[in-house]
Amino acid sequence: MSLESMLIVAAILFCIGLYGALARSNVIAVLMSIELMFNGVNLTFVALSRYVVPQAIQDNIASVLTGQVFAVFIITVAAAEIALGLGIVFAMYRSTETVNLTEAAQLRY
Repeated sequence: MSLESMLIVAAILFCIGLYGALARSNVIAVLMSIELMFNGVNLTFVALSRYVVPQAIQDNIASVLTGQVFAVFIITVAAAEIALGLGIVFAMYRSTETVNLTEAAQLRY
């Protein structure tokens, strides 16, 4: 698989996630769309570290793994975001009996 095809797949994943985050009113669907966006960014980092950095193997092995390290950090942040987001969704459902984003303004009180 070439770098261009991996970047195209990553861009498609990111665009699907962006459309889902902007078009949906369900909080769970928006969180899943944000995860798709994170996965598109992860694929971009790993693809760029695989295809762009191999000349640096002789200089420093740590420079080859930068894309994978960034991907691990993004996955960690995404897991924390989902845990926090689901807590907010549970609180929202408990108070409003719905998980639509249009009802989220009522959580202020």
